[in-house]
Amino acid sequence: MEILNTVLALIVTLGILVTIHEYGHFWVARRCGVKVLRFSVGFGKPLVRWRDRFDTEYVIAMIPLGGYVSMLDEREGDVEPGLVNQAFNRKPVLQRIAIVAAGPVVNLLFAVLVYWVMLVSGVEKVVPVIGSISVDSVAERSGLQPGYEILSVAGRETHSWDDVNLAMASYIGESAVVPLTVRQGLNGQERDYQLSLTGWHFNPETESPLSALGIQPFRPVYPAVIGQVVDGGAAAKAGLLAGDRVAAINNQPVEDWGQLVHTIRQNPGRVLKVEVLRNSQQLILMVTPDERSEEDGVIGYVGAGVEPVEWPPEMLRHVRYGVFESIGGAFAKTWQMMSLTLDSIWKMLEGVLSVKNLSGPITIAKVAGASAASGVEAFAGFLAYLSISLGILNLLPIPMLDGGHLLYYTVELLRGRPVSEKVQMIGLRIGMAILFSLMGVAIFNDLMRL
Repeated sequence: MEILNTVLALIVTLGILVTIHEYGHFWVARRCGVKVLRFSVGFGKPLVRWRDRFDTEYVIAMIPLGGYVSMLDEREGDVEPGLVNQAFNRKPVLQRIAIVAAGPVVNLLFAVLVYWVMLVSGVEKVVPVIGSISVDSVAERSGLQPGYEILSVAGRETHSWDDVNLAMASYIGESAVVPLTVRQGLNGQERDYQLSLTGWHFNPETESPLSALGIQPFRPVYPAVIGQVVDGGAAAKAGLLAGDRVAAINNQPVEDWGQLVHTIRQNPGRVLKVEVLRNSQQLILMVTPDERSEEDGVIGYVGAGVEPVEWPPEMLRHVRYGVFESIGGAFAKTWQMMSLTLDSIWKMLEGVLSVKNLSGPITIAKVAGASAASGVEAFAGFLAYLSISLGILNLLPIPMLDGGHLLYYTVELLRGRPVSEKVQMIGLRIGMAILFSLMGVAIFNDLMRL
C-alpha cells in the first residue's frame, strides 16, 4: 500500500508540474500564431487523446515522467505552403525566445501562486526554540543556550525551524560569521550572537544545518508508545502492535521514545527481550532489529513509528498574512528558494557540495509520498520547491534544455543570423552527454539511498 501511495504521489506531482510547464510553451505559442500539433503529458503509448477546433491533439501517455509540446516547424518535416506563416522557425527571434522561456517562467510563477495560497490560508509552524546544544559545537562556542528562541538569522526573520534551516543552508561550504538574534524564552530580552562557521563541516546527506551546528530543536517528551507498525518489518514479525507501550528492553527500563530508538539502533541483528504493556497486560516479546548500513556504520531498525503527542500551544505559531501582503511574501519565498537552488548548483561545480546530493525519480517519489502523507501543506510546499527546481534546471544553458535553445536564440539576436546547424548538432551531442551523465548519477544516488 505504501509503494502504491508513493507511485501515485509521483504521478500526481510530475503530472501537475509537467502540465504547467508545457502549458506555458503552449499558451505563448498560440498567442504568437504558432500552430501546435500535439500537447502530450507523458511519453510512450497514448492512453487518452482528443482534438480541439484548432486541430491540436491532446494526449495523456503511458509513462508519466515528462511531456512535450510539438509545434509546426519546417526543420521537423514538410509544411504546407498555406501554413508556413504558422511555423515556429518562421517566427521572429523574440517570439521564439518568449515561447521557449514560457515553460520555466510558468513553473516559477506557479511556485509563487502556491506560496501565496499558503500564506493567505495560514500555516502552522513550530516556534524555533532550542532544546539542547551539543558539546564543543559551533552553537556552544557561540554561547547559545537551551531555551533560546531564534528570532532572525543574518537579519532574516525566522518564524519556524524551516526558516532557520533555509537561512543556514545558504552558508554551506563558507567560513562566514553569521549574526543571530535570539531571546530567552518566549517573552525574554533580545540578544545578539555571532556564529563563527570557520571549520564548520557539514554533510547535507546525513545532517541538517541545525544538527551540524550542534542545535537540537525543542521537542515535547514522546513516551515509548508505538504509533504505527510497518508490515513485514521486525516489529510486526515480533508481534508489536500500535498502542503498545515499551516498558523495558533486556530488563532495562525505557523512559521515552528517544531511549527506545537509541537502544534499537545500537543492536542490529541482536535478539532483544522487549517488555510491553498492552491494555494493562504485560507481555514479553523477542524482537530482532533489522540491519541497515549508514555512514557511521551498521544500525538497527524495526519498522515502527511513535504515537503522536500534543505540542504545547505556546510552541506552535500560526503564520498568516493578508491577501495583498502575501503577494510580496510569496515572491520573496520563491526568490529565496531560487537563490538556494542556484547556490547549490554553483557549489557542486566548485566541489563544495558533493554530486551525491543529486536526486532522481526514486527520491522524488519517496519525498512526494512522504509529503502527501504529511498533509496538504507539506505536499504543497514540496510541489512549489520542485516546480522552482524544474524551472531553474530548464533555464540552464545546456543544449536539449530550454536554456540551451535560449542561448542559441540570444546569439542569433545579437549576431543577426541563426547559429549554424553544425554548431547546434555539436551542442546537441554535448547536451545529451551532460544530461544522461547527470541522470545516471541521480539514479545511482537514488539506488544507493535505498
